[in-house]
Amino acid sequence: MNISNKFSDEKVNTGRQVELDIAKALAIIFMIFLHTGFVVSGYNANLSPTYSFLIMNVLGRPYAAVIFMFCMGVGVVYSRHSQWDVMIKRGVKLFLLGILVNLFEFFIPYFTARALSVNPAPFDIVGGLMLFCVDILAFAGLAFILMGILKKFEVSNKKLIIIAIVMSILGTLLKDVDFANTLVNLFFANFIGCKGGFTAFPLFNWFIFPISGYVWGQYFIRAKDKSEFFKFWPILLIVALLYFFVSSKLWGGVFSADVHFYYFMNTLDVLFCIINAHAVIGLCYWMAKFLPDAIIRIFSILSSNINTIYIAQWFFIPLTVIFIVYFDKGVVFGDLSNTVISIAMLIISTLVALAYKKVRTSKS
Repeated sequence: MNISNKFSDEKVNTGRQVELDIAKALAIIFMIFLHTGFVVSGYNANLSPTYSFLIMNVLGRPYAAVIFMFCMGVGVVYSRHSQWDVMIKRGVKLFLLGILVNLFEFFIPYFTARALSVNPAPFDIVGGLMLFCVDILAFAGLAFILMGILKKFEVSNKKLIIIAIVMSILGTLLKDVDFANTLVNLFFANFIGCKGGFTAFPLFNWFIFPISGYVWGQYFIRAKDKSEFFKFWPILLIVALLYFFVSSKLWGGVFSADVHFYYFMNTLDVLFCIINAHAVIGLCYWMAKFLPDAIIRIFSILSSNINTIYIAQWFFIPLTVIFIVYFDKGVVFGDLSNTVISIAMLIISTLVALAYKKVRTSKS
């Protein structure tokens, strides 16, 4: 099949796409397991090396936030509200929600732990500076704002890719820059990986993911044959996985023990993460053929409520662990307890998201 015959001039794959729902659902599941692991590790934890590496270094990294951001870009293609001004407004809202998440992730747990005489160190607010920590929603907000501005000026896909690559290279080169001023570092941490900037997802390093998802989505929505579109996903999945292992062992990569290699990933790592994102969605396309409808519906629910679930889980995970430590002073968190807590947080956060959606719908 010639390349010119693979894509229609019109949109073909419209509406909800099962493989995208599965990919996003798995991303939020992996993130919840990762965040639970983060929190329990601040107390008396005994996670096995294999479990810890699988959750904290593998599934919780390129198979979680990267997929989330890539699909965020794809979502712009499918959205009926992708006008430039709407995108900017949405970006501002997401950025403010990022600050709300910081309150849930650090401040509320910190003061709750202190009130219960539980060690508050895992939630150190650093004199209030953690309020400005750049987490995934803060990044998403900045990304939407920038995408809206670029859309306003009708920047072509080719130029979008060039801009994203240049930003990635600059993010790679400027990693760990220190302006010798805490407030300046905090401000620029929104864009690059500053020292002491409390940033996990600086815009320059990560903007390429929603942009690549946006461009990818424009081909995906016009793909005549999804089987052909995803034909090489198993090979690409293996190639990306091998690169992640080898790079992390030899020069530092997304699977490295030092999480900053992931947070401030270089442009080569980004390339393989994008290859991996395509492969993962291809895997999800293949999985959808065998999954029962009930499971697919669950994935669809998780996918369509992913932002609210993300916010809710950062409220429930820290408080749950604090209360467990409070009522069971000698508790040791292991693989099983981390798994049980993660599943419980997923269920509770999803129920809260559904309740919130119902209330919001009834008021509209």
